Formats: sequence, structure tokens, C-alpha cells
Amino acid sequence: MSTNVLVCVKRVPATGSRITLTDDDLHIDTKHLGFTVSPHEECAVEEAVRLVEANGGTSVVLTLGPEAAEEQLRDALALGIERGILLDTDEDGWDGASTAGAIAQAVREEADAGTPFDLLLFGNEAADSGDHQVGVRVAYALGLPCVVGAKSLEVGDGVAVATREVAGGSEVFEVPLPAVVSVKEGINLPRFASVPGRIKAKKKEVVRRPAAPPPPAIETLRLRVPPEQRSEVRILGSGAEAAPAVVDVLEQLGVVAG
Repeated sequence: MSTNVLVCVKRVPATGSRITLTDDDLHIDTKHLGFTVSPHEECAVEEAVRLVEANGGTSVVLTLGPEAAEEQLRDALALGIERGILLDTDEDGWDGASTAGAIAQAVREEADAGTPFDLLLFGNEAADSGDHQVGVRVAYALGLPCVVGAKSLEVGDGVAVATREVAGGSEVFEVPLPAVVSVKEGINLPRFASVPGRIKAKKKEVVRRPAAPPPPAIETLRLRVPPEQRSEVRILGSGAEAAPAVVDVLEQLGVVAG
């Protein structure tokens, strides 16, 4: 059974970058930042490629963001995704609800154009905001079953079987297609783009559609960057002379009795 897969990604500051805010504390200052997609979404892209390789069908990657976000779409195309969709917007005010609404509308338009999707893949959460509600909201808007936090996924015979980890074991969900699944980092090991893959990606189709956010239901008052957790090193001594100091530290930590 062939599987048409849509994988949704988000342009985020490169993982590990030092985050600073604009003067009004309302936005991340991106002047000196590189961009990528979230680690969970890298795994979602890889999972989409593997499913189509195994079952046949088509794979499409979608993102909502500025014109520069086409870079992240091209990265996914270089890994084997066949086509990209950019919901083009330079406007602020996109929250989880409005983003999900725009994605759901794009899915409907693709179905009307003759490309209905059997599976919608999301990363479990975004690396910048930690927001994990978009996939759930898209599923609700489209009336589709949804599984979040999947660490394994199998598709066949009109169903998707997703497994997620819970305390002391795992849960297995079997849902009919079409369905929405958000995956977690570790479900697979994402491949690296090859040079031929990057050359092919330049020629693949990326469709641009304008997207305007509705009035936000939630107003952002300010952002706050948590203070850095600093560590320090204390030299206790060297050789046998340091042994009493080591014992004192272990007693302070409660590792050994005084």
C-alpha cells in the first residue's frame, strides 16, 4: 500500500546557539543566529523518507515562515523528500492555534488538488518554544486520530501502529489512516544529505502560498531567557595530600557518613 506523507517542520535558531532577546523582550534577536529545524523534526523527515521508500507513495515537507525558511525545506528535499510547501509570511502573531489552522487549510487544499495525505508527521515539540500543540490542533481541525510522542512507527493495511515510552514500559496505539503522528528524537537516526541529494534539491518544486495570521487569541507580553547555570571547579590538592579534602566533600554531599 503506497503512503502519501506530509511532514511539517519549523525554522528555529540552531540548537546550541546563545539566545538573546530584542530590546522590547518580545522576540528572539536573530541577527547573528544560524537556523535549522528541531531535532524531533529531523527524525520526522527521516521517518517520512523511510516510509515512502518502503511503501511507495509521495512525500511533501511544509513549513510556515519567511522566505528564508525555504532553506530548511531544501535541506529536507536533499534528504529525499519530493516536494516542498512554504506558507509564506513575515508577520508576527502566529501562535499554536493559528499555525495549526494554516496547516490544516493547506492539507485541505492539497486534497482538493488531488494529493490527499495518508499520514501527517510532526516533531513532538519545537526546539525554540517547546510548543507541542500544533500537531494535536491540526488533527482536531481535520477530524483525524492523533498519537504524540511516538518512538516507533509502522504503516500498512490502512493503519498506523505507533509506540511511545511511558514509565515502566510502553504504549502501543493502532489508528486508522489518515492520521497525525508526532515523533520524538531517537525514533531513527537521520541521514546526512549527500552532494547529489543537495544538487537534486535545488531543482525540486517548492510551492509558495501566502499566509496571514488571524488575530492572536493570546498576547505575548514579554519573553525571558533563563539565567545560565554556571559551574565551578575547586582544586582540592594533589596526590595523597588531597585525600582528607575529598572525604570532607563526600561527607558534605552525603555520599559517606561523617
